[in-house]
Amino acid sequence: MQWNKQDLDQYFTAEEYIDTLLIPLIPITFTNQKEMEKSAAQQETGMIFVREMEKHFKGRIFLLPAYHYLASGDLGAEVSRLNEWAAKANERPFKHVFFFSFDPHWKKQERNLNGTLLWMPAIQTEDTQSKETQSIIKDQVNQLTGLIKTYW
Repeated sequence: MQWNKQDLDQYFTAEEYIDTLLIPLIPITFTNQKEMEKSAAQQETGMIFVREMEKHFKGRIFLLPAYHYLASGDLGAEVSRLNEWAAKANERPFKHVFFFSFDPHWKKQERNLNGTLLWMPAIQTEDTQSKETQSIIKDQVNQLTGLIKTYW
């Protein structure tokens, strides 16, 4: 389920079955063209990943809109905000909160998060629609879905 009216209507009729929240973490940078393009590519690929995971677990996972943060910012402050989100999510029947990111800086903050970090190295690709890239994404999504199942 995704953050839209139609899925929210479904969520409220079956919320006891939807116990997992997925929050994509997307860095934003304004440093230079190369870094901005890298950030945009991470967003595009990351959103493909999480949408595939949401499709795989439709009716069990609720996908929130991406959480954007400055790549050069203080991740400690972002952890505090994300932990507030996780606390609010736990007030609903969400038993599991997963944060998804390609940003390796989150690995250093992982133990401070009130949820589980799903981190993967970013796929370096120019074309997210190519068959090769789609195949890589599907393979990695399958690996992550196996990991998520271990938390249930």
